[in-house]
Amino acid sequence: MNNKFLAFYCFLFVLIGCEKKESLSFSSESFTEESLELCKEVSCPKVTVNYIEAVGELTVSEKINAKIKSFIIASLFLGEGNPQATTIPEAAVDFIKMYRIHNAEFPGMAAEYFAEIDITQLNNSQEIISFEMRQYQYTGGAHGYGSSFFMNIDPKTGEELTTSLIFKEVKAFRDFAEKKFREEYEIASSASINSKGFWFENDTFNLPQEIGFTDDRVIILYNQYDIASYADGPIELEIPLEEISPFLKIK
Repeated sequence: MNNKFLAFYCFLFVLIGCEKKESLSFSSESFTEESLELCKEVSCPKVTVNYIEAVGELTVSEKINAKIKSFIIASLFLGEGNPQATTIPEAAVDFIKMYRIHNAEFPGMAAEYFAEIDITQLNNSQEIISFEMRQYQYTGGAHGYGSSFFMNIDPKTGEELTTSLIFKEVKAFRDFAEKKFREEYEIASSASINSKGFWFENDTFNLPQEIGFTDDRVIILYNQYDIASYADGPIELEIPLEEISPFLKIK
């Protein structure tokens, strides 16, 4: 009889544990400099951060949120070495203080600094969660500079998926992507990959670090200065997922 009760309570414990296990979901969050005390009475440069926060599945969500926070903090950092801030408000304060230091040194600066950071979710499946992370800063000069990054996450572990974990054979996918790139930018297969003014190193097509996924396509992105001038802007290639499915390890 006691054994039966013990088995029942063990089953009940497991059942309750399963019911309490939360599924992973995401909420939209935002931050601006207006919430900071040092901007209440004195004008501050604009800092606008729109980002995603993972909730549920504690271990996984903590890993994802730490990666997102780290990107935001690094994007607001203007000093040398590594940022000391541990929160988004602290990073914004450091950005504003650095602006004020520069403004005191060069009072003739034409415009205030500003920073814009946007993190959006492109895809959420059982195999991969893909985020696009954009940052744009103006810190003086003729123009600001922006760049975009993709972060592909394993939803079961919260760890980042590398290219080798996503694709069966990276070289085979690279060759296929080169074919699509040449078609998109009208470069003959017999012509130099740089014949239209691109800057591929050693005149050899290479995949960028930035590869992201939506529900129906893969995005291959080269930021400004990666393979072309600032004036050319980002260079982007989109391929339907159905065309690259033979190269994928994940579904």
